[in-house]
Amino acid sequence: MIKDLTHGSPLKLIMLFSVPLLIGNIFQQLYNLADIVIVGRTLGVNALASVGAVAPLFFLIMFAVSGMTNGFAVITGQKFGADDKNGVRRSVAISTILSSIFTIFFTIIFMLAMKPILFMMNVPKEIFNDSYWYIQICVLGLIVANFYNLLASIVRALGDSKTPLYFLILASVLNVFLALLFILKFNMGVPGSAVAVVLSQAFSVILCLIFVKKHFPILHLRKSDWLFKKENRTKDFKFIMEHINVGFPMAVQFSVLGLGILIIQSVCNTFGSNVIAAMTAALRIEQIATMPMVSFGVAVSVFVAQNFGAKNLQRIRYGVLRTSLINLILSIAMAFIMRQWGTDIVGIFIGEEKTAVINIAHEYLWISTLFYFFLGQIFIFRNALQGMGRTLIPLTSSFGELMIRSFAAVYLAVKFGYYGIFYAGPIAWITASAIVSFGYFINIKKLKLKLIKERILE
Repeated sequence: MIKDLTHGSPLKLIMLFSVPLLIGNIFQQLYNLADIVIVGRTLGVNALASVGAVAPLFFLIMFAVSGMTNGFAVITGQKFGADDKNGVRRSVAISTILSSIFTIFFTIIFMLAMKPILFMMNVPKEIFNDSYWYIQICVLGLIVANFYNLLASIVRALGDSKTPLYFLILASVLNVFLALLFILKFNMGVPGSAVAVVLSQAFSVILCLIFVKKHFPILHLRKSDWLFKKENRTKDFKFIMEHINVGFPMAVQFSVLGLGILIIQSVCNTFGSNVIAAMTAALRIEQIATMPMVSFGVAVSVFVAQNFGAKNLQRIRYGVLRTSLINLILSIAMAFIMRQWGTDIVGIFIGEEKTAVINIAHEYLWISTLFYFFLGQIFIFRNALQGMGRTLIPLTSSFGELMIRSFAAVYLAVKFGYYGIFYAGPIAWITASAIVSFGYFINIKKLKLKLIKERILE
């Protein structure tokens, strides 16, 4: 339930908060891996490649929605940390309106432009039709994904990381059941997997709404929370801009990250179905391996947002630095695990007989695991800055990551073939981690001086 993160041991609070996030993120990836296992095992390598070829495009869209909702929730968390209940409700109402408008606009644009986008991505002809219908169905269900992400972000901003987990687990189980039903029983092929994703997400949204209504009185919105009155025009506009100034840069930032992955996938698509399938399997498994680091990053964002609202700078510094150290240890542990057993897991997902695909996935994992340390630090310092509402530096790091990733992918692919693509991500991680780490310490120093001045003036 609701948890105040402005009191108690920072490290203990962050760790306890991150555990449900970790479990939830793992289920979220299992939710996605269900596509790989079911499609790859039942429909073959080409079908798996059709999902993998457009997966980065789907991630790009979802990153934008997730970034926006997480950004809006930062304001909600800050209001909660400042014990402003009216501000919490008003923030939720504004977040709902803004995210709905943004998502509907995004859905229309992508649905109309989907075929030209897939052509630009170099999706092979033999998998084009399945790729097209898979991504179109997912985009059509984007409004459902938006509402789940918004509800989950808001609930987490209030210190509750367990409730979204419960519904995500149920939705993941339902997704597997529906995917098997639509593919094996109704012979819907690859599009059936996409329909299963959308319907299971809709199920989680309904459950979230029912639970919030029963157990979260602070989120029971009143008619006045939705209204914009003439006499409050200036105040309302300022509050809306607070959300836009955090939410939209985070949406752009997440989109830029997704765009970098999309560019790599476009290059990858030129090497045929085996490389596409190998990268699809390896990246999904890697996403699970890095989930502990991601979870700590999200926990830090909520912790920092609440304490920033309460003006507890010392707690922010302590919590962030201790969590950074833990993420360092985690990055080493997960790299070891992936180097030992990652290739075997790929074989389980796509079949031991597909040795060519497994060997390509093995080569990728052997390289990327060496750079997990830099990725782990990105999650900590980027989320800390976002929790304080500082979006410029994370946005700058994202653009830097995009340029480095894109240049490396294209240049190295020309020089070394698909093997060169494997180095694009790690090079980008090094660049981004340097920017956000430096930016965090600069901002902390500035905030410390600002608080000192405020206390002197008091």
